[in-house]
Amino acid sequence: MSAPRLEIDLGKIEHNARTLVERLGRCGISVTGVTKATLGSPEIAAVLLRAGVLGLGDSRIENIEAMHCAHVAASMTLIRSPMLSQVERVVMHTDVSFNTELDVISGLSSAAQKAKRTHGIVLMVELGDLREGIMPGDLEKTVRETLRFPNIVLKGIGTNLACRSGVSPDAKNMAELSALADSIEATFGTTLSIVSGGNSGNLQWALSGADTGRINNLRLGEAILLGCEPLHRQPIDGLHTDAITLVAEVIESKIKPSQPWGEMAQNAFGEKPSLTNQGDISQAILAIGHQDIDPCGLQPPPGIEILGASSDHLITDTSSCNMSVGDEVSFQLNYSALVRAMTSPFVAKLMRVQRSHTSPPSSYIIH
Repeated sequence: MSAPRLEIDLGKIEHNARTLVERLGRCGISVTGVTKATLGSPEIAAVLLRAGVLGLGDSRIENIEAMHCAHVAASMTLIRSPMLSQVERVVMHTDVSFNTELDVISGLSSAAQKAKRTHGIVLMVELGDLREGIMPGDLEKTVRETLRFPNIVLKGIGTNLACRSGVSPDAKNMAELSALADSIEATFGTTLSIVSGGNSGNLQWALSGADTGRINNLRLGEAILLGCEPLHRQPIDGLHTDAITLVAEVIESKIKPSQPWGEMAQNAFGEKPSLTNQGDISQAILAIGHQDIDPCGLQPPPGIEILGASSDHLITDTSSCNMSVGDEVSFQLNYSALVRAMTSPFVAKLMRVQRSHTSPPSSYIIH
C-alpha cells in the first residue's frame, strides 16, 4: 500500500460531526463544517453534510471551487477575508464571506452587480486575539457603509479567538459579541441572522451550560477531525481522536551513536539541535519530513521517540522495539501536522468507508 499516507475513517468523522451538531443544537447553536484542513475534500464534505452541519466554510476559494466541481451541494462560506484579486470568484462560488475591509466589500459589490447576484457579508469583530477583525468602536460605521453597497446583504457579525494569540472564548467576550449584535439591530432596524462566535476553541464555553446569548453558529474543523478541543488539546468526551492517522515507512534501520561528531553548525532549518548522549541507539528513518508534515505535531506509538527531521526524513529512536526496512509506523497528528500532510502531494489519502453495520469497511486512495 502507498506510503506515506493519511488513513481517514469517514465513519468516525461523521460520528464526531453528528455528536457536536446535536450537542450544540441543544444550545441553539448551528455548526458550519470547516473543510480547509482537508483541502475541500468532497468525501469529507459529504459526511459533514450528512451529519447535519448547516453549511461548509473554507478559507481558500480554490477549495470551495473544487467542492463545486465535485457537485457538493451546500451553502458555502469563505471564512477568510477575500482578496481583492479574487472577488469575482468569491461572488461566483460562495454565498457568504467574512469581511473586515470596506474596500473589499466594495469590490464584492461591483462583482456581484456584474454577475447579477447578491452576496452575503459577515463582519468580523476584533475581540482580543489580534488576528482579523474590526475594532468594536468602528463597527457601527462599517455597518452603515456596508448597508449602502448594492447587491450586498449584511448577514451577521462574527469573531475569531484562540488562533493567533490563544485568547480563550469566555462569558465576557461572547457577551460583548451578543451586545454588539443587539446594538446593530437596534441602531439600523435590521436583523442579523448569523452571530458566529468562533471555532472549535469555543466548545468548552458553549457546552459548559453558560448563557450563549446571541451566538447561534460555530465554525468547527479541528474538533470534528481530531476529536479534541484546541485550547488545551484535550480529547472531547464521546468523540473519536483517531479518525485520521498518518502512516510512514521505514527506509533505514541501524545502530548509530546518539550524538553527532565533527564541527557543528546550523542544520538545514537554521537550528542548532542539542542532543543528549545516550550511547549507541537503534535509529530508524522514515520516508517523510518537514515538506510533508510538522514533526512536532506527531505522536508516535509507544516505544518510538522522534529525534528530529529534515525535509524528507523523520529520524526516530526505536531502541525499545525492533524495526526493519519496509515496516510501517502509525502516528496520531495534531492540527498543524494534519494541515501540512493534507496539503502535501506526496502523502496519499486513504478513505475508509463503512457501507453498513454488517459489511466490512472498504478503502480507496485519493492522490
